[in-house]
Amino acid sequence: MIQELHQQLINREITACDLVTNYFEVINAKDPQVKAFLSLQEERAIWEAQAVDSRIKNGEKIGMLAGIPYALKDNILFEGTPTTAGSKMLAKYSASYDATVVRKLKEARAICLGKTNLDEFAMGSSTENSAFFTSHNPHNLDRVPGGSSGGSAAAVASGMAVFALGSDTAGSIRQPAAFCGLVGFKPTYGAISRFGLIAMASSLDVIGSLTQNVADARIIFQVLQGVDKNDSTSIEVVAEDGWSNGDNKKNSSQNIKIGLPSEFFSEGVSAEVKNAVLAGVNKLVNYGFSQEEINIPLAKFALPCYYIIMPAEVNSNLARYDGLRYASPVIPEANLNLSSIYLKNRGLGFGSEVKRRIILGTYVLSKGYYDAYYNKAQKVRKLIARQWEEVFERVNFVITPTTPTTAFKIGEKAHDPLAMYLSDVLTVNANLAGLPAISLPCGNDSEGLPIGLQILGPKGSDWQLLKVAEKIEGVLAEN
Repeated sequence: MIQELHQQLINREITACDLVTNYFEVINAKDPQVKAFLSLQEERAIWEAQAVDSRIKNGEKIGMLAGIPYALKDNILFEGTPTTAGSKMLAKYSASYDATVVRKLKEARAICLGKTNLDEFAMGSSTENSAFFTSHNPHNLDRVPGGSSGGSAAAVASGMAVFALGSDTAGSIRQPAAFCGLVGFKPTYGAISRFGLIAMASSLDVIGSLTQNVADARIIFQVLQGVDKNDSTSIEVVAEDGWSNGDNKKNSSQNIKIGLPSEFFSEGVSAEVKNAVLAGVNKLVNYGFSQEEINIPLAKFALPCYYIIMPAEVNSNLARYDGLRYASPVIPEANLNLSSIYLKNRGLGFGSEVKRRIILGTYVLSKGYYDAYYNKAQKVRKLIARQWEEVFERVNFVITPTTPTTAFKIGEKAHDPLAMYLSDVLTVNANLAGLPAISLPCGNDSEGLPIGLQILGPKGSDWQLLKVAEKIEGVLAEN
């Protein structure tokens, strides 16, 4: 889609101004029902589009993303715009600098239409934890779009943006992508700078993209990836010859072995999801891919491991918010001391799920439980990562369902945290092990709701994964 729009722009079949205006018309028509956006920046977007048109008119070369309208998850900083992270705690905050990904998109002259809804501080799987409103799935407005990047997914799926950026801590890009019938790409940990991302769990958070196809994800990754002096965890993901330039010769299907882990097709995965993914794998085998059934015994410990490490990091990261600077602070009563004022305002500023995870984090980090829980979870995390390394010595990539079910109804799991947590059971391994992973559309269930197929690759194999995903996308699209 990006390449086609780019071609239309440079051929002057459409102007960037017209393109942006068209997308705002779609937003005005659809967003009252879908509720994807928390804020819009129409005036700035039109001004930036005019600047792109002037460059084209003057005969200047423009990059692939110039003039392309996108949406930004509201936990990524864009200087001068409201950035709430879906929380009352930051309801009055306006970003004072750009995230690295935003800076790179500005340099590429991509045009941000607005900021999208999310679960508060990215804690959730449905956007129902947003302090402002719940977003809706464009395929069925009674269903959730997924989370926490649900607003970003809903915006792209309903045609209100060409692409969107999100963050993924346990599946928050891939799960919404699966629910909304999109491509959701989570890179290797560190491949894209986290500078300017409001942190949830710093050792797990990754910025990635939601797009209509894999080719768009590849174009976006090319712009965003790379080492950043502002992020000490950032790394350079080197493309092997033939992977990033579209050369298919080196990697014919016959040389690609796919692993199918039994643990990801077992109890809890709906029959329709399982059958759709296995039917997709059969297509790949008929096309020339080889497959091998594998076991990853430690994969079943990933979710409980995550729900020890993540709350501990949440507890630390969210300690900086006092509820006084950017929220709507309570006027202190005369008999309250400073400690009580902070306590009261923090309690009012955070939602119930955020408070639940802060309390969990306090517990696992407390004296007497630190070794029993947190240290043990970190050891298990290393073992899980090592087991995935061993898997990739036998197979090139691993295929699983992205989610156990298709999109659930709004309100269905809102009051059952454990049921909500299980939404990430198939995606969380990639975050714990730092692996690149991508979700592709893989048909629909009997109610017409999209199903997602997840592909995981070895750490640092982002370019290879994207190239294979593009090939698989084409095979799955064939009748």
